[in-house]
Amino acid sequence: MADLMSKIISLCKRRGFIFPGSEIYGGLANAWDYGPLGVELKNNIKKIWWRDYVQSREDIKGLDAAILMNPKVWKASGHLKGFTDPLVECKNCHKRFRADHLVEKYKKSARFDEHGVITPEELKDIGEAVKKIKCPECGGELTEPRQFNLMFKTFMGPVEDEGSLVYLRPETAQGIFVDFETVKESSRLKIPFGIAQIGKSFRNEITPGNFTFRTREFEQMEIEYFIKPETAKKWHEYWLKERFNWYLKYGIKKDNLRLRAHKKEELAHYAAACSDVEYNFPFGWSELEGIANRQDYDLKQHMRESSKDFQCVDEETGKKFIPYVIEPSGGVDRAALAFLCSAYEEVKGGRTTTTEAVKETEVVLRLSKELAPIKAAVLPLVKNKLELVKKAKEVFELLKPHFMCQYDEVGSIGRRYRRQDEIGTIAAITVDFDTLKDDTVTIRDRDTMKQERVKIKDLIKIVKEKLNV
Repeated sequence: MADLMSKIISLCKRRGFIFPGSEIYGGLANAWDYGPLGVELKNNIKKIWWRDYVQSREDIKGLDAAILMNPKVWKASGHLKGFTDPLVECKNCHKRFRADHLVEKYKKSARFDEHGVITPEELKDIGEAVKKIKCPECGGELTEPRQFNLMFKTFMGPVEDEGSLVYLRPETAQGIFVDFETVKESSRLKIPFGIAQIGKSFRNEITPGNFTFRTREFEQMEIEYFIKPETAKKWHEYWLKERFNWYLKYGIKKDNLRLRAHKKEELAHYAAACSDVEYNFPFGWSELEGIANRQDYDLKQHMRESSKDFQCVDEETGKKFIPYVIEPSGGVDRAALAFLCSAYEEVKGGRTTTTEAVKETEVVLRLSKELAPIKAAVLPLVKNKLELVKKAKEVFELLKPHFMCQYDEVGSIGRRYRRQDEIGTIAAITVDFDTLKDDTVTIRDRDTMKQERVKIKDLIKIVKEKLNV
C-alpha cells in the first residue's frame, strides 16, 4: 500500500496534478500546488458538490464568508481557548510531535482500540503515557506535553500590536453561524434549511503529512443544516447516508469506504454525535468527512457574545427555540486524493490484445466522467503531415467551447493513447487520412478501448452522450 502512495505521488507530479509548492526554493513543508490537471479535478469536485447541494435543492443556500474575521468570533466559538493540540519536543534533536499521535502510533497494549483511540485512563494523564515513548527520529527523551494553539496569527493594518491581531480562519463553519440570521432573512428561509460554503481554512498542524491528506492550508466543503432540536437524530442519519452515497456515486469503491461512529471520549465538546466517512487510503483507514450533530452550541455562543437573537419560532406551537445544527464537513483535498487513489489502476503487460508482445505496465486513471479533468483529447495520427495537423486543430477548436479538451501530437498514437489513459481522459479522438476524405474521425473510449468512426458534424453530440450531459 505504501508503494501505491509513492506511485500516485509520482503520477501527480509527472502529469501535472499536484507538486510541491515553492519547489525552486526548496519547497515549504507540506505546501502543495495543484497543476493544470489537479486544479481541474478540484474544480470538478467542487462543481458537482455545489450542483448537488445548492443548485439542485431549494432548502440550501450558498455563502462565501471572509477568511479574516473579527477576533471576537473565535472567542465566542471557543477557538482562542480550546483549539489546541498537545505538543512534545525531543530534548536531543528538537523535532516536535503531537503527543496524542505518538501515543496512538506506539500503542502496545489492549488499552488501545483498533482505531488508535486513547482510553479514558490514558486520557487522564497523557503526560504519563508519553514518558513511555522515545523520539521516533533519534530515540531521545521527550518533553512534557504542552498545549499548542493551531490558529495562524497575523495583523491587520500598519501597526503590529494586540489591537490589530487577527487570525486565519481554522474552519469555514463560523462564517456560516455569524451570518445565520442575515442569510435566513434575505433568502426567506424556514427551518429546516442549510447554508453551504466552499473555502480555504488554515491550521498550524504540529505534524502534517501523508501527501495532501493533512496540510496546514486546505479547502473545505461544509453544510450547516439548521433543524428543530427534536428532529436531530433523523437529520443526522439522513446526512450520514446522503454523504456516504455521494462518494460512491462518483467513483469511490464501496470496499474502501465505511462509516465509523465516534466513541464518547472522541466527541468534540459541542457534539452530541459524530460519525466519519472513512476511506482506506494507502496509509490506512482515515477520515474523509465528518458528519456531526453540533446541537445549538455555536448559535448559543454567538448569541451570548454578540447579544443578537438567533431564535426561531415554531409555526405549530408559537414557541421560540434555538436551532440545532447537523454539519457534513468534508475536505476538497482529501476528496481529490481519495478519488485519485480509487481510480488508479495498473495493467501488467498493457491492455492491447492485437499483438502478442508483452508490454510494460500501463496505468489507467478511471476517474468518473464528471470528475475527469480532460473530457476529450484530439490527436492527429502523425504530426509531420500539415493537412492532418490543420484538420485536427479545427476539431480541437470545435470541441473547446463545450468540453475541457487537450491537443496532443507528440509521440506515436499508441503512446498518446496511454498518456491520455494515465490522466483519465474519457475520449481520445484521432484525425487520420480517412478524415481528409470523408470528414470522419475515430473516437476511442478510455475504459473499453472500443473505437468507432463518427462524423465530425456529430462529434459534439456523441461526446455529450458519452459524458451523459
